[in-house]
Amino acid sequence: MSKMERLEKLEGVGNVKMVEAEIPSPGNDEVLIKVRRSLISRGSELFRRYVMPGAIPPHMMGYSDAGDVIEVGDLVEGVVIGERSNVGGPHAQYVVGPHGNIPDGLDYEAATFIGLATSSVMWARTTPIKPGDVVVVLGQGIVGNLYMQAVRERLPSKVITVDANKLRCDISQQCGADMVVDVSKTDSVEFVMDITDGKGADVVVECVGGNAGLKSFEQAQRMMKADGVLHLIAKYQGAKEAGDGLLPLDSNIFMNKLLVAGIRVDGERSDHRTDAAQLLAQGKINIAPMVTHRLPWQKTAEAYHMLYNKPDEALAVILDWDS
Repeated sequence: MSKMERLEKLEGVGNVKMVEAEIPSPGNDEVLIKVRRSLISRGSELFRRYVMPGAIPPHMMGYSDAGDVIEVGDLVEGVVIGERSNVGGPHAQYVVGPHGNIPDGLDYEAATFIGLATSSVMWARTTPIKPGDVVVVLGQGIVGNLYMQAVRERLPSKVITVDANKLRCDISQQCGADMVVDVSKTDSVEFVMDITDGKGADVVVECVGGNAGLKSFEQAQRMMKADGVLHLIAKYQGAKEAGDGLLPLDSNIFMNKLLVAGIRVDGERSDHRTDAAQLLAQGKINIAPMVTHRLPWQKTAEAYHMLYNKPDEALAVILDWDS
């Protein structure tokens, strides 16, 4: 067998479909896996791929696969045929990439979250947090939720999450947020200032991004304490309302505060990946409430359309490649 099915994003907004392609061969330092499950992450997969007018290279259509090794590259050591593997590849029946170990106790579905959980652990270890701090996480998509759970190891006194989507608010509550603010009903700045006796949050983490993130960024500055920290995780490509991603930083409000962006941690990503995988296996990062849909791979295009058109109904979608 030399052919497989994979997802492609063709010319035109939302033009995704499964197409036949050659099964790839692994490079010297790669493995080839038969995919069992893959995760569609609504954020970047929709807003940096699905909505783009042009075609997207097939290898960029997804990055969270879990399956079984069926071939190893010449320089790969310590990996055997049949071993379970997590690879950052596209949505396809077969993918190649560097081998990622799946620990015992972690099924294929949960293993698809290892990549995003690793980034979330690294973000959480970047944020300047002291034990006992009040942390506010703006945005409860997959990344915001994973960050909310990962930051527990930093021992904050409270983690308050904020979103305008009822489904995401409910899932955030199920995953362990101390307090959840639905901004469609409650002013988040007033809530945070009230709960902190007018002092503001020690740390605010912005996970919204895009046009909605511009307003969130502005609100973040007003809910911080006088010497607070704002950590940017989200990106703002295409946020036209403020000049294609320029952020509304108010110097009068922000004076004496600290702005941190992205990841700045010691050690290799592989070290943090090991920790993230163990947190998933131990249930300290709980992904079950986030998975709103499980669909056969034949409905991959429909899954994308649903995530885009029905954000109140879907968050994380798992594709089943066993059929």
